[in-house]
Amino acid sequence: MTALVVCVSISEGNTRQVAEAIGEVLGAAVVEPEEIAPNDVAGYDLVGIGSGIYGMMFHARLWRFARSLPKVQGTPAFLFATSGGPEPLWRPAVLVLSRLLRSKGYRVVGTFSCRGFDNLGPLQLVGGLNKGRPNHTDLVAARAFASRLARDMKSVSGSHAGPASKSRGAAGQQSPSSKRAAS
Repeated sequence: MTALVVCVSISEGNTRQVAEAIGEVLGAAVVEPEEIAPNDVAGYDLVGIGSGIYGMMFHARLWRFARSLPKVQGTPAFLFATSGGPEPLWRPAVLVLSRLLRSKGYRVVGTFSCRGFDNLGPLQLVGGLNKGRPNHTDLVAARAFASRLARDMKSVSGSHAGPASKSRGAAGQQSPSSKRAAS
């Protein structure tokens, strides 16, 4: 199985830490959107894309990249994110990006999210939110998520992956809204 992780991590490196943890387990290259041609993504068996959440949305560079992806036929994909804010505020961004990927022929087989240190804008005045996150427990949860993805990919023959793998946060709990994003 060949896997690719496309990541935008601009301020504190939170999302890059999560991407590296996932990539380590999957044996995946971790790249920024500008480091790979969108047409080259079609050659991978599993594609992950993620960023920090900015203004309750994935980063604009990630959106541009996702919109530029060519059509594929059933390639499994997963989403991941870090955020200073609570997931219910930005969960719609996951749903919209999932729809975009599905419209391009990807099957969204899982999502992962955890808190990340947020020190942007006015949060600098109070020292930021979620200092020290993602932490060791968050990265262990990210690796467990990737392990489930790898196991699901191996358990199914052919080009279609098995059941969706979902995980959220350090506790690795599945979010009820994750079911909608992965369907």
